[in-house]
Amino acid sequence: MDSQKQIISFVFYINILENYITQCYIEYMKQLMTRHFSKWAGKQKISISELANALDEIGSGQFEADLGGHILKKRIRFQGKGKSKSGRTIICYKKGDRAIFIYGFAKNEKSNLSPKEFKAFKELSKVLLKMTIKQINTAVKNGDFIEVKT
Repeated sequence: MDSQKQIISFVFYINILENYITQCYIEYMKQLMTRHFSKWAGKQKISISELANALDEIGSGQFEADLGGHILKKRIRFQGKGKSKSGRTIICYKKGDRAIFIYGFAKNEKSNLSPKEFKAFKELSKVLLKMTIKQINTAVKNGDFIEVKT
């Protein structure tokens, strides 16, 4: 009987530890946007809370397409419009590590990425994922990246 109590206690502590580790990943995952994306989002009047909401949805597996190479396509709502008539964002995403909005476009401007654009974003994603935390923090300090915080 004692060994059963010890096993139950051990499993309980493992669950607590897993929850703590998951929370640490959520808290320390970098959520950013490029300066270019930030300008586009500002023109479209997309709020930081809308961007943060989109990243939360991605974290729970809700996005339109996984384009490969850590590139996701996610619908985003423009102020006063629904998601279907608004915009699309391209995000460099590595779960538990970083999410970086790199490009956005209005649905009425274009339907999808060209093969050339897709190739360029795939290469950009490789570069972004190789950046160290120190390099990312320097880019934030220099204004090349903007943090997505609510």
